Amino acid sequence: MGYRWNHEGSPEFEDQPAAEDWLSENWRDLADAGVGEVTLLCDDEVVYGPMSLDP
Repeated sequence: MGYRWNHEGSPEFEDQPAAEDWLSENWRDLADAGVGEVTLLCDDEVVYGPMSLDP
């Protein structure tokens, strides 16, 4: 089972907390790169989202 965010280039994570930690550290860079919202997926099934990256 792998977790990932739905944007291109997202790494895959072993669990949901690791994916959420990564997003907490990288959301500003994603927003600066033009990503407006993200959805958390687990094996291509939606866990939650879409979630805006607007501050």
